[in-house]
Amino acid sequence: MSKGVKVRVWGDYALFTRPEMKVERCSYDVITPSAARGILEAVYWHPGMRWVIDRIYVKKPIQFTSIRRNEVKSKISAANVLSVYNGNQRDLSISSKAEIVQRASLLLRDVEYVIEAHYEMTDQANDSDNPGKFKDIIIRRLKRGECFHTPYFGCREFPVRFCLCEDDDIFTAYEDEAERDLGYMLYDLDYSDPENIQPMFFRAVMKRGIIDLRNCEVVR
Repeated sequence: MSKGVKVRVWGDYALFTRPEMKVERCSYDVITPSAARGILEAVYWHPGMRWVIDRIYVKKPIQFTSIRRNEVKSKISAANVLSVYNGNQRDLSISSKAEIVQRASLLLRDVEYVIEAHYEMTDQANDSDNPGKFKDIIIRRLKRGECFHTPYFGCREFPVRFCLCEDDDIFTAYEDEAERDLGYMLYDLDYSDPENIQPMFFRAVMKRGIIDLRNCEVVR
């Protein structure tokens, strides 16, 4: 196991969608571990390592806001795309009035977190891969603001700003609140069976603004 790294992330809006909300999107109270992992993978990903989220520090008060967005009800058919590729004339447009709907979304606004994580070596690491090498690359990329693609808070229209956090003591927005139960949240997705990807959940308890994931119970 590698030594941990801390990353400060912040942005104007975030939407970590609750899966039980089928039509109109509603965000969890805080960032999910899978979203945190996605941000770190946008900064640096390598098949020889995998990110593990240890703690999430909530730096700003939890605030919600509601917006309405135009969305489409259906997706472009893969069969129609293949037909056009083969030379047939088909209309791939889904911009008709019948397909466009306006839906409300309950978002988080003005969010900021510190993600504390470590990485573990995988069986795809080669002889030249080692924790020290990865640590140097990750720190360098965080200090330069480099990423493979722009990380986002749940939806691509809500980009993440990030930097390396070098603070020894991290203060949260809930220093005076001993404990807050946030209920069950999405932990991550189990890809062990690609034909049957399963969601995993955990009971999120925030203690003085910190969600500790190191020994949390994960249920399917």
